[in-house]
Amino acid sequence: MEAFRLTREKFAGALSGKGAAIKGVRWNSVGVELIYTASNRSLAMAVVAVHFTLATLPADYVMVSLEIPDDIPYLQIEPGDLPTNWKEFPHPSSTQIFGDTLVSENIFCILKIPSVVTQGDYNLLINPKHPEFAKIRIMRIEKFPFDKRIFR
Repeated sequence: MEAFRLTREKFAGALSGKGAAIKGVRWNSVGVELIYTASNRSLAMAVVAVHFTLATLPADYVMVSLEIPDDIPYLQIEPGDLPTNWKEFPHPSSTQIFGDTLVSENIFCILKIPSVVTQGDYNLLINPKHPEFAKIRIMRIEKFPFDKRIFR
């Protein structure tokens, strides 16, 4: 399986989950490490784009392509499995509790979870504390210029 992560260039080579743990985001609380990736490049871009305007968008984004071996255990989550308010913005604490629980159980290395930003797509959340995490590899890091028409 391939996963994609759009990130600032200075963070591209590190897969740690520490960035998400600093503030806590939709699927993890402060202190819980989780690596947010997407099942396709377009979703990775959309997830970043919703947080910026053209004037505030940093120019140093890169697309990181990851190889996730097929034998790594993952859990696919469907919308009906999620808290009823999972799509709300700002994100509710119920989604953080949901993600924190799955991370602490440490059964699955990957959570394939519906995207809030792009209906029908999936985010791939990687648990860096799982024993199989070491098998995940960065395949490519490429400059990623945003098309300015997205921010009109």
